[in-house]
Amino acid sequence: MKSALLVIDVQRALFEPAPADADAVVERINALAQAARRAGAAVIFVQHETGHGALAAESEGWQLLPALQVAASDQRVRKTTPDAFLRTDLQARLHEQAIQRVVMCGYASEFCVDTTVRRAAALGYAVTLAADAHTTHDKPHAGAGQIRAHHNATLPGITSFGVRIEAVVADQVRFG
Repeated sequence: MKSALLVIDVQRALFEPAPADADAVVERINALAQAARRAGAAVIFVQHETGHGALAAESEGWQLLPALQVAASDQRVRKTTPDAFLRTDLQARLHEQAIQRVVMCGYASEFCVDTTVRRAAALGYAVTLAADAHTTHDKPHAGAGQIRAHHNATLPGITSFGVRIEAVVADQVRFG
């Protein structure tokens, strides 16, 4: 099954202040990207943008986090909603490359990661959520660790799309 790694919204403005476990999450994302490249899988960085403010397109805050290891062969997709497929060319890119499975990681577990996981499954892609390579900030109702654990536990329980959603720790994810 041909795979792609989707790195969601690991951008300067979203990591200042740093979300939970940020350094370790970025290390795991870099390791996933290296593994994907070695296996010949696509690596796609998704960047959220707005018309103004901290995530204004091309602004300093919109840029990818400097700690990310980005290769010249990596692709980029710009989005304006939590859904990386909505009003973007992501689905066309995946189709063009005959991708059947997406591995997801990044920020924010309960917003853009969750929404894009669900949309990918609805579009028929098998989904692997890198269970320890997505993060968020603490919220008044739950800590970041609880939010990540909740999504790792609940997303794989969605079977109605007819494809598998799994949550696997990053060092156990295989491409190929």
